[in-house]
Amino acid sequence: MPSTTEAVRTEPTALTRLRRDTHVAWMAAFAVGLHLLEAALPPLLPGLKPGLANVVTVAALCLWGWRTAALITLLRVVVGAIFLGTLLAPGFWLSLGGALAALAALALGTLLPGRGLGPVGFSVLAAVAHIAGQLGVAYALFIQHAAILALVPILGLGAAITGTINGLAAYTLVREWEPPTDATHGLASS
Repeated sequence: MPSTTEAVRTEPTALTRLRRDTHVAWMAAFAVGLHLLEAALPPLLPGLKPGLANVVTVAALCLWGWRTAALITLLRVVVGAIFLGTLLAPGFWLSLGGALAALAALALGTLLPGRGLGPVGFSVLAAVAHIAGQLGVAYALFIQHAAILALVPILGLGAAITGTINGLAAYTLVREWEPPTDATHGLASS
């Protein structure tokens, strides 16, 4: 049986973990809400939506790392599809393909040396990869014609623009949700 001193030392870690898990749950719910909101909006261009939930993914990546960002993204895609009634429909596969491509690009982006990318860079990278993933799924499953490549320049430019705007929003979210340090909560470092 641990002594009282040992229990006190482990409690801050458990509380910190609980606080982080609570933030992750809230961010996943926020991402699903943005996904549902965006589904109700008309596209900016045919095939181009603003990617509002990407703000949450990029913020999670910057705050807690790739695994947490991937968890939030996959929850958003699956839970959003369930709520919209599109699970396993063509839109689901396009969304999943885009999300997986964006996550792969973000994983590679985290490997950059030095300071790497910030929220804006990650967001642009994810947005462009998302469009590429969706076009790849569209080609593989629905439109096996090279003319689909004609969409790449305009959708890529649109993705870069929305990725920049979303990256600025993610930067703000990261700045506001910065995880507390042990010093700000009076916890001793172990």
